[in-house]
Amino acid sequence: MSPWTIRDFHSQDVEGILALWQTLRDNGVQPVYDLSEVLASCEKDHAVVAVQGENIVGAAVGRAAHDQGWIVFLATLPSFRGRGIGTLLLAAVENRMAAHGLNKLSALMPETETRVEAFTNRGFVVKKNLRYFERHIPVQRAELGVLEELGGRVLPRDLWDRVAGMTAEKELLERRLVLPLAESELAEEFGVVPPRAVVLFGPPGTGKTTFAKAIASRLEWPFVEVFPSRLAGEPGGLAGALRQTFLDVAELEHAVVFIDEVEEIASQRSGEPPSPMQGVTNELLKIIPAFRDQPGRLLVCATNFIRSLDSAFLRHGRFDYVIPIGLPDAQARTAMWNRFIPAHVVANIDVEALVAASVGFSPADIEFAARSASQRALEKAMFDGGSASGGPGASVGENSQARGPVTADYLETIAETKATVSDAVAADFLEDIAALART
Repeated sequence: MSPWTIRDFHSQDVEGILALWQTLRDNGVQPVYDLSEVLASCEKDHAVVAVQGENIVGAAVGRAAHDQGWIVFLATLPSFRGRGIGTLLLAAVENRMAAHGLNKLSALMPETETRVEAFTNRGFVVKKNLRYFERHIPVQRAELGVLEELGGRVLPRDLWDRVAGMTAEKELLERRLVLPLAESELAEEFGVVPPRAVVLFGPPGTGKTTFAKAIASRLEWPFVEVFPSRLAGEPGGLAGALRQTFLDVAELEHAVVFIDEVEEIASQRSGEPPSPMQGVTNELLKIIPAFRDQPGRLLVCATNFIRSLDSAFLRHGRFDYVIPIGLPDAQARTAMWNRFIPAHVVANIDVEALVAASVGFSPADIEFAARSASQRALEKAMFDGGSASGGPGASVGENSQARGPVTADYLETIAETKATVSDAVAADFLEDIAALART
């Protein structure tokens, strides 16, 4: 079966919209908006369709009025339900409507409609006694310019779910960070002060940046990454540019601010007279308390070398938590291999063998090895007279019709991949957890 894609509505798609409309009616669902309104919005407002080959298999239509947006039609063919197409169609039509600076996106559904997962997956909330769905747009119209100047963005909602494995780390971050920030009123009832700043530390390639982005995605807050190397060229110097960046962030209602490799601007201060970089560290130490006074914000700093950070930087009162992000365990490696192996061949791959062979690999190492295996299999099929549908090294029971890499390809690339984290670095990390972690 060929894959489906999502694209903008074209005039020749009217017949497909009619078919989807009739499908709803045939299933006992009477759409809230009549057919003429839906077709009018297809032509003059915002509409996207899911297409497989020449066939329309789904559609979403939206209309914007001032700062309020409405989903006036959403449907997929019965045989395509349960594949997440509705969720992606809603995301696509919302993206088309973003230029209007919407504050709210809503949908009215008939009582007989029970398939509402697409809306709940996109963050819509069901109103009591009504089939009424409402979604607050994460960034308000007045904030769009500021966010653009900062180079920030609102990340897809599903990043959190796409973090493969790392269950212990995800659960810790969910409980310590996401819960009190997302449920601030409930946290206040229990006397919990929502966190304002956190340090993620661990060896290179263990997913610290991925986790920072996933936290922003989970909260639906804008993600603003601060690059000290870029700020250094500003007229006011790095310290002045850093100060101005945080002043600009203060104009956003919510934000996750991320500084990677923070040791570059917060290393141990020493020597006389103070160096220019010590002045930057001093400025950052002044910025953090002011940042902490602003609700609806979270500062996430990441470092591979936590020992090099200035002792004053990590003290209580500046950072609520200092959380280790280490190498994936067997369960996490299993999830990662299952994610990176093509879906149509994963059942034929000896994943347990890959998990055993990749002990000590970081998530980045596993992804590199998986991509390399796919490339290796493709080259064998195209240039070496090999076969992309099995061959030497194939696991028992592998389907000879499944075109793609086999177990041997993965084992070969694992053997050739040099682990990012050495045994010495891994041992140092365990010492750092004992000495510096605060969870």
